[in-house]
Amino acid sequence: MTASILAGAKPADDDLERRAYGKVFWRLVPFLMLCYVIAYLDRVNVGFAKLQMGQDLGFSETVFGLGAGIFFLGYFLFEVPSNLLMNKVGARIWIARIMITWGLLSACFMFVKTPTSFYVLRFLLGLAEAGFYPGVILYLTHWYPAHRRAKIIAVFMSAIPVAGIFGNPLSGWIMDAFHGVSSLQGWQWMFLVEAVPAVLIGLVVLFYLDNGIAKAKWLDADEKKLLAREVELDQQFGQRGPHSVAAVFKDARIWWMALIYFSFVMGQYALTFWLPTLIKTTGVKGNLNIGLLSAVPFLCAIVAMNLFGRSADKRRERRWHLIVPALMGAVGFIVAASYTRNTAVSLAFLSLAAAGVLTCAPLFWSLPTAFLSGTAAAAGIAAINSVGNLAGFVSPYLIGYLKDATGSTQVGMYVLAGALVVGAIAVWLTPKQLVNR
Repeated sequence: MTASILAGAKPADDDLERRAYGKVFWRLVPFLMLCYVIAYLDRVNVGFAKLQMGQDLGFSETVFGLGAGIFFLGYFLFEVPSNLLMNKVGARIWIARIMITWGLLSACFMFVKTPTSFYVLRFLLGLAEAGFYPGVILYLTHWYPAHRRAKIIAVFMSAIPVAGIFGNPLSGWIMDAFHGVSSLQGWQWMFLVEAVPAVLIGLVVLFYLDNGIAKAKWLDADEKKLLAREVELDQQFGQRGPHSVAAVFKDARIWWMALIYFSFVMGQYALTFWLPTLIKTTGVKGNLNIGLLSAVPFLCAIVAMNLFGRSADKRRERRWHLIVPALMGAVGFIVAASYTRNTAVSLAFLSLAAAGVLTCAPLFWSLPTAFLSGTAAAAGIAAINSVGNLAGFVSPYLIGYLKDATGSTQVGMYVLAGALVVGAIAVWLTPKQLVNR
C-alpha cells in the first residue's frame, strides 16, 4: 500500500461499513458454508457407511481406521501446491475444480470391494479435496481484516456441525430406505446420492464466486474502496510474518502453529469419524436412530462455536478463547470414555467434547492469519493445515487399532484428551502480542 493511499484513508462511515460487510457476508458466507457442508459430508460419511460396509466387506476396525485416515496423506501431499495454484488462478476456477473432482471420486466408493480399493479411493479423494478448506480461509482474508475473522470463520465452520446435524440422519435414512434397491447395498446408495451435490454446486461456483473485491459487480465503488482499504491496512501487520514461500518453511512460528492445529484435529476427526460407532456402542439400535442422536453433539457445537467466535472478536483476545474449549473437549472425551454403556451420560459428554473440539478449529485460524499475508499466507495456511491434518490420518487409525487391540474405544479417547491438553498448553505458551488482534 502506498503512502498516498494511507494518507488519504479516512474513518469508515458506519452506515457504509455496515452495508458493505453485510453484502459480503450474505453473498459469500452462506454459499461457502453450503460448499463446506457438502465437502465435510463426503469426507466423513465413510464413518456412517462403516455401520454396514464393515460387515458386508469384512473390514476390521484397523482396516476401516486406516482407510478413513489415508485420505489425509493425499490431502497432505497436495495441500500447499493447491493453495499456491489457487492464489495464481483465482478461487472461482480452483474451488470449482476441487468440488467437481471430489464429487466424482466420492461416487466411486459404491464400487469398493477390497481394502486396497478402499485405500486407493480414500487417498485420491484426499488429493482431490486438498486445498478447499485452506483455500477458503485464504479467500476470506481477501475480504475481511483480522479483527473480523474469528466470527466469520466460526460461522463458515458451523458447516461441520451442520453436516453432522443433517448429514448423519440423512445417511442413516438413505442406508435403511435404499438398502437392496437395484441390488445395491444401503451404503452404496449413500455414497452415490451424497456425491451428486458436490458436482452440481461445483458447476455453480464457476458462475457465482468472484476472485476478489475488485471483481465484485454487486458492490458499488465506495463499498469496494472501503473494503480494499481495510484489507490493505490489515496486511501491514502481516509484514511481521515471512515474505516468501521459502521463508514460510524456515519460520519456527509456522511449525508451532502446526503443532497446535495437529492437537486439535486429533479430537475433531476422531469425533466425526467414530461418533456413530461410539453411540451404537452405548446400546442404540437402528441406523436412523443412531443418526438422530449423532446430531445432538453437533447442535451443541454450533452454539459454542459462534458464542466463542463473537466473544474473541469483541475482546480481541485469542489465546484463552482457544484454551477453554480445548479443555472442554478433553473433559468430554474422558468422561464419555468412562460411561460407554450409559447412553444419556455418554451423549452428554460427547456433546461437551464436540462443543470443545469443533470450536477450536475456527478460532485457531485467528492465530496464524494475524502474522501472515500475501503469498506467504497462501503457503503458510496450507502448510499448517496440511501438517495439522495429518492428525486426520493418525486419529482414526489409532482409535481403530486400539479398539481392535483392547476391545474398547476407552484408551483411544484418553489419548485424544491428552492431545487436546497438549494443544491448550501450546496456545498458552504463544506470545499474546503476536496473535491478539
